[in-house]
Amino acid sequence: MKRIEEIYWLRFYGALAVFTFHLIDRIELYYLEHTALDLLRIPSSLGTPIFIFISIFLFSLRYGQNVPSDFLVTRLKYIMVPYLVYGMLYSTAEYIRVSLGGAQVSYVAYLREYLLFAGWHGYFLIVAMQFYIFFWIYNRFRLWTWLPSERWLIPASLISMAWWGYFRWYDIEPPGYLHWIAPIGWIYLFFLAVLMVRYYPEIRRNPLLARFSQPIWLVAIVVGLLYATFLHEIEYSSKEAWVIPLFSFALLFAMPRLLGLVAPPLVRKVNEASFVIYLAHPLFFSAVDLVGWNVDMPLWLYVIALVVVGMGGSIMLSHIVNRADWSAMLLGKRLRVA
Repeated sequence: MKRIEEIYWLRFYGALAVFTFHLIDRIELYYLEHTALDLLRIPSSLGTPIFIFISIFLFSLRYGQNVPSDFLVTRLKYIMVPYLVYGMLYSTAEYIRVSLGGAQVSYVAYLREYLLFAGWHGYFLIVAMQFYIFFWIYNRFRLWTWLPSERWLIPASLISMAWWGYFRWYDIEPPGYLHWIAPIGWIYLFFLAVLMVRYYPEIRRNPLLARFSQPIWLVAIVVGLLYATFLHEIEYSSKEAWVIPLFSFALLFAMPRLLGLVAPPLVRKVNEASFVIYLAHPLFFSAVDLVGWNVDMPLWLYVIALVVVGMGGSIMLSHIVNRADWSAMLLGKRLRVA
């Protein structure tokens, strides 16, 4: 399969978006809240949807209807093993942090929250694995005859928006991130990716995609989100109803413009380590916080430290663990970027 430069750009954006979203969390937690940070949260909320979309898009492009027999086994190994390993690391670290603060807590309760209820940012891995299974079923049992992507894109988008809107409207909070990992909230990404692959690289040959790739749609929703931000009437997360149209319009606008735009070495380097960056950067953020609790750091120095240690440490970790297959399987396999 030929190199798809626009996917490199999208994955680069996704890694930076997730990194930035959690960076803003730290700034607001320990320093200040500001409207400028809220504005920055809008584009950074697209990180998780981008990674899900990329997976489905590449699988559809590479395999089509001929999914290999070991497809699920391979993905299970390289997705769910890191989920368990990092889930153990984060749950243990949080248990130790709270225990040192003098609280009487149960380690089993933290394991249940992180591993069973997916109550940490690795919930993305559970979402991804479900879509890998659905991708296999979709092609193995020829579900495209019953669920054609062109016919189901808009209904799936409305279903996803209704899912997130329901939990926001009624302020329902299931244990952990259980409602986050349900595929209903992300199903639009599947049909969007499958439909785009059918017409790739000239996605505008499809009337539906051509219509929504017009910049007026993207401009309209961005203006609406800016207005809601200044009124403080918006929640910032990739699990919000407004993310569905924003992501879809932005992607359809950007993909044709990124076509053939060669990714420079920095973009490729971040692509290689993107999986580990996603999983490990909060660990390095915590290392900076540990220093910050003992040394008074101004905001500008704190931000620089988070960026350098968080991004640099994650990339370094990716290089180290990928020296052996077993450690790559445990802590995150490096992507092959030509």
